[in-house]
Amino acid sequence: MKKRKLGNQGFEVSAIGLGCMGMSVAYGTHDDNESIATIQHALDIGVNSINTADMYGMGHNEELIGRAIHGRRHDVLLTTKFGNKRTPEGKPTVDGRPEYVIEACEASLKRLKTDYIDLYCQHRVDSTVPIEETVGAMVKLLEQGKVRYIGLSEAGAETIRRAHAVHPMTALETEYSLWSRDAEAEILPTCRELGIGYVAYSPLGRGFLSGTIRKTDDLIEEDRRRAHPRFNQENLEKNINLLSPLEQIAEERGVKPAQIALAWVLSQGQEIVPIPGTKRQSYLDQNAEAVEIVLSNEEIDQLKQSFPVGITSGTRYPEPQMKTIGI
Repeated sequence: MKKRKLGNQGFEVSAIGLGCMGMSVAYGTHDDNESIATIQHALDIGVNSINTADMYGMGHNEELIGRAIHGRRHDVLLTTKFGNKRTPEGKPTVDGRPEYVIEACEASLKRLKTDYIDLYCQHRVDSTVPIEETVGAMVKLLEQGKVRYIGLSEAGAETIRRAHAVHPMTALETEYSLWSRDAEAEILPTCRELGIGYVAYSPLGRGFLSGTIRKTDDLIEEDRRRAHPRFNQENLEKNINLLSPLEQIAEERGVKPAQIALAWVLSQGQEIVPIPGTKRQSYLDQNAEAVEIVLSNEEIDQLKQSFPVGITSGTRYPEPQMKTIGI
């Protein structure tokens, strides 16, 4: 497996990672045994960047990973995130208070059954707490050896700069794919200027770029994507019209559309590491194989022209969640 560097602090990971959220929440039924086998298979084939958060399944995902990596901690470069939480009444909220940073890290270490986290990121920025205070607490965790590197997720450009001024950020995690290219305006340039790595989550557009979701009813009732505007039937029908060039390139190369979509993300810069999520070994293998696909300049340009910034119908999250990104 090829490697890529995140940031300028010496953190090198597999060129493609494994997002684990769907193993515990959001995308339908879950099978812990299959998920554990998939994580272990990822390590077997050199996909060592394993990504989770304490919010995924309210701790279940971290516990699952803790079981999966038992006895193989040295094979793993583990990312987890803090900050998203729920009130006692079940309402989603964000917490960036310094004392909570420490509390959340201790809880994650316990669930993951490890004494350190490789990359610890703030999941969402707390608009009520200065980012300098949140990062200050993260630096204390660095000094204590409980985390090795720190980063942010879905932060705005100004926040990234302020955080980086307190301590170098190793990575920013934000959605990026052919149908989510808004980060190209400010976020990616800011990361490149400051030497911050970019972790691209949902690089397959939550499965849309695989070409297998043709209507909303293709998603089971429990699938959270049904609540996402891009997957309502009206928007989905418009978005499907974008897929033809992607599918054509895949057919010409004898690969899957999802693999071309991942190859495109990989082609956008050596500082970018996509983390497609899957809970199945077969899809993991397909995703890993995309690292070896080198698109021509003509193919890259064709895909860019087919998915121009802003072309996708529907916001990438429901309205309440859109208010928590880019702060």
